[in-house]
Amino acid sequence: MAAPERLELAPGYVLSRIIRGGWQLAGGHGPIDRQAAVDDLIAAFDAGVVAFDCADIYTGVEELYGQMRARLGKERGLAALKEMKIHTKLVPDLSVLSSISKAYIAGIVEQSLRRLGMERLDLVQFHWWDYEASGMLDVIGWLDELRREGKIDRIGGTNFDAARLRDILETGVPFFSLQTQYSMLDHRPEAGLAQLAAQNGVALFCYGSVAGGFLAERWLGAREPAHPLENRSLTKYKLIIDDFGGWELFQALLRVVKTVAERHGADIATIASRYVLDRPVVAAVIVGARNRNHLASNVRAGHLRLSVEDRQEIDAILKLRRGPAGDAYTLERDRAGRHGAIMKYNLNAVAS
Repeated sequence: MAAPERLELAPGYVLSRIIRGGWQLAGGHGPIDRQAAVDDLIAAFDAGVVAFDCADIYTGVEELYGQMRARLGKERGLAALKEMKIHTKLVPDLSVLSSISKAYIAGIVEQSLRRLGMERLDLVQFHWWDYEASGMLDVIGWLDELRREGKIDRIGGTNFDAARLRDILETGVPFFSLQTQYSMLDHRPEAGLAQLAAQNGVALFCYGSVAGGFLAERWLGAREPAHPLENRSLTKYKLIIDDFGGWELFQALLRVVKTVAERHGADIATIASRYVLDRPVVAAVIVGARNRNHLASNVRAGHLRLSVEDRQEIDAILKLRRGPAGDAYTLERDRAGRHGAIMKYNLNAVAS
């Protein structure tokens, strides 16, 4: 199995362009066999996926990654731990934004260090729920202080729009990366965010490239699912499909992507992830998984090459899309809207 491409995003900071996501290993997705999960994570590392994503609010996942690091260090030594990059998130609860403090932020960082068994976090990706609440830039400053204290190596963000990314860059704090939703179905980063990131050397780490599993053979020719869907992830991405142009246009896209996939001896999800990887300024895609069942196809997305013909066929369908409109994550921030109503805004207290 060929390993995925790697990028050196800064001197000594090398990562695979496929990042193993951890959200599906969180407590809300059903029981997890922790030993089997660690085995699966190490199998991904052995396949060349050396970057892993988690979050303070993913119940049990930082601890799981800590177990993986402990075992990898024992079995493979310090060199393996140095090769691995673990990206976590820092997501202050909506309820505490009005009283946010450095002590609160430092407490989350210390908690992540303890759970992961690390002396310094490779990357902390900061999220802020409400742009009307003051304090966002204060947190960026506090994270920079923690970086200078040696608690954090790199500072990044999660789900900021172009205006807020510009505000953060103007602070002068070294800002390494931004995690954002980006897929064939959701091009909102192209509304200005991607260009600003490219101009300022901010790498994009993209999630949702397979739309929660909708961009897969399972849904080709399938009847449009009715609400309620089986989980919040499917509900979230079905709303994106509705905004994209509805089920009929989505099916047309699946048919085209399936044709491209057959040309490469691949599956729809692999082509969908590769398409995002080929977008300007995208450094990596985050691929979530509960086990290693799709590891080979995930890894293949990291080195497969789409032809000009492949991209032209896909783009011909994408030109017909109607949305979703607006900047990155704007719809999800409207707590009274269709997208925002399904979000959970106070998960740190639950995960602590």
